[in-house]
Amino acid sequence: MKTLFFTAALLLTCATSLAQTEEDAIRASLQSYIEGSSYNDPEKIVAPFYEDARMFLSKKDQPIWILSAAEYAELFKKREKGKFNGRVGTILSVDQSNDIAMAKVEININEGEMLFIDLFILKKLEGHWKIISKAATRMPEE
Repeated sequence: MKTLFFTAALLLTCATSLAQTEEDAIRASLQSYIEGSSYNDPEKIVAPFYEDARMFLSKKDQPIWILSAAEYAELFKKREKGKFNGRVGTILSVDQSNDIAMAKVEININEGEMLFIDLFILKKLEGHWKIISKAATRMPEE
């Protein structure tokens, strides 16, 4: 009986640590994007994205603005690389099932001047978590 209990406990512990490892890897992919967009680093912005991923963004006077990760990263190329630009990203949630995941990230620009919510869909491809889609909305000012 003790052997059965310890075997079950060991399996549960292994499953929990594996799930945590996967969530950590998902968060690392998201963090690359967050750091890249906060410190004007186009390479870090593009790195976690699947090559054909699309971003569905908010833009004034436009119902939807669709960009590739490379096109989005271009917006940061003229800024000083490595210099903080006022964007603070916070991962609010991660929900993973097998080889897919969904994440919610808050992007706060210039201490509340603009607030965005980004939703990411990720897929584990060749052992790495890649962002395959991103949608963003600008939150109304309160």
